[in-house]
Amino acid sequence: MIDSFIRVGAATPEVKVADTAFNATKIIEAAKKAAKNDCGILVFPELSITGYTCGDLFLQSALLKSAKESLLKVASSTRKLDMILIVGVPVVYGGKLYNCAAVIHKGDIIGIVPKQNIPNYSEFYEMRYFTPFTKHEMLMLDDFSEDESIDFGPAVFDCAGVKFAVEICEDLWVPESPSIDYAAHGAEIIFNLSCSDEVIGKAEFRRNLVASQSAKLVSAYVYADAGLGESTTDMVFAGHNIIAENGKVLSESNRFEGGIIYADIDLERLTAERKRMNTFRMKTTGDDYVNNLMFDAEFPDIKLKRHISKTPFVPEDRNDLSQRCEDILNMQAAGLLTRLSKINCKKAVIGLSGGLDSTLALIVTIHAFDRLGLPREGIIAITMPGFGTTSRTKNNSMRLAEEYGCTLREISISDAVKQHFKDIGHDPAVQDITYENSQARERTQILMDIANQENGLVVGTGDLSELALGWATYNGDHMSMYGVNASIPKTLVRHLVSYEAERTKTVSKKLSKALEDIVATPVSPELLPPTEDGQISQKTEEQVGPYELHDFFLYYFVRCGFAPSKIYRLAKIAFEGSYDDATIYKWEETFIKRFFAQQFKRSCLPDGPKVGTVTLSPRGDWRMPSDASRAIWLADLETVKG
Repeated sequence: MIDSFIRVGAATPEVKVADTAFNATKIIEAAKKAAKNDCGILVFPELSITGYTCGDLFLQSALLKSAKESLLKVASSTRKLDMILIVGVPVVYGGKLYNCAAVIHKGDIIGIVPKQNIPNYSEFYEMRYFTPFTKHEMLMLDDFSEDESIDFGPAVFDCAGVKFAVEICEDLWVPESPSIDYAAHGAEIIFNLSCSDEVIGKAEFRRNLVASQSAKLVSAYVYADAGLGESTTDMVFAGHNIIAENGKVLSESNRFEGGIIYADIDLERLTAERKRMNTFRMKTTGDDYVNNLMFDAEFPDIKLKRHISKTPFVPEDRNDLSQRCEDILNMQAAGLLTRLSKINCKKAVIGLSGGLDSTLALIVTIHAFDRLGLPREGIIAITMPGFGTTSRTKNNSMRLAEEYGCTLREISISDAVKQHFKDIGHDPAVQDITYENSQARERTQILMDIANQENGLVVGTGDLSELALGWATYNGDHMSMYGVNASIPKTLVRHLVSYEAERTKTVSKKLSKALEDIVATPVSPELLPPTEDGQISQKTEEQVGPYELHDFFLYYFVRCGFAPSKIYRLAKIAFEGSYDDATIYKWEETFIKRFFAQQFKRSCLPDGPKVGTVTLSPRGDWRMPSDASRAIWLADLETVKG
């Protein structure tokens, strides 16, 4: 499996109640179709060999004998397929009838898992036929094979680096699902064979239940539901198949249609998440009734069909994005207003550049002051034009402050920086790092000193992407008294400001227009003189690379712990048509080098609220030595070179 991806499927083939030969044929057809789609494991509905709605026919020996023969036919007919099948079948053991799932691979029945929780309420009467499995040991079944016995009981199946388990319908709906133990024994994928009838409102509940179980177990959950063909004497079945991974639904069928759905499961991501969560406790196999069944298998290297978003920090659905933006602004504002109220501070100082980050910081501060009932005049917005300031950014910053009703101050840094150059003996014609950083530090000094004058708090503007790349002047814009954007990546900053522009259209057209122009302005620290026609000459993304790429690298590096080679391959899929392979490689290499080299700046960050799942605060989610070697990561990236 390339990068630990495996394709799984949930199938709802046509079924005829009690016609096991017909059902076996349809199962075989579905299996062959799934194999052509590189499916590694395919699960079918509950009692798919016989149909779920056989009623008292389950007590007929003819049906049970035919079911066993049809199961063996499915096994023998799929012997040449490189995949695992999980099929529902009734099985007699010790004189009792059990509702079971048979796990089949290369013609062999690897194990049979009986249902543990048998519903006998409302429209369900399973206890009339089936016995719940309650034994706390693995049993052996002899009548399915002349050569060897088959394992019978709860189990985690372990093959080719994949650990999976099976539970059946009601097992999911009870408070203590068998899958809880399965996950604790290492199962990364849970398959559920179900026959859940359709009533109004149940589909949404079912979807939420599957997604929630996958999140709780930090697993993938593959749910195969019975559909058309089951008896409609008293119930209707919709074939509602669902595949979820760690709380997110990856694939879902249209109800009342049947067929097969697929999803590519990222096993490495699940493993990484379980490692990160110290409260996810694993058990030692053998300490209770869950057995470990190991067997050899090979899974196809799939061409990934899973959607990989270019912007993992930003929801792609516009409705979700609007709600997310509102939530984020409220969280940022809550952090700032709490800090202001706790220290009894009624003024805030912000360096307003006319760029995205300082604009977002101002928006957040406006929200905080409004919620505290403080006058906006207490927000002191300071524009500090220097050698690289353009009229576009200066005018936008002034318009923002005026339209929001803040106190605006303009303080030029040019003379002060020139004097500083003279003091340290720097030639202003040499536009090097000293030339740039002197301006950033002068601006920070002004902000800090005015905060002292006003008994105010300096609100930081730097964002998560800049912190990852170290694109901040140490003890310059790197420093503040509270950094409201510390966990907001650049791609999300842009959407938050766009959201504010849309929201304020009915309040102030001038404000909305200024916000829109800020979104359209190239990202720049404006530390180098503008072009002859007054345009921004220093464009950040031309120097360090596109922020959408860096945010992509950052998310999978920090949040998922993926190796650079895997991140590169994911980026190729996500940005196909936007960047060529060489460009992606170049900027990922830059990301690795800068991320390691700039840790010292992140080791002494000011306080700031954690908003998303990724933060680089040394007091929060990221602790890293400033002198760590990057050699391993660069070497891994080199493995993908053509």
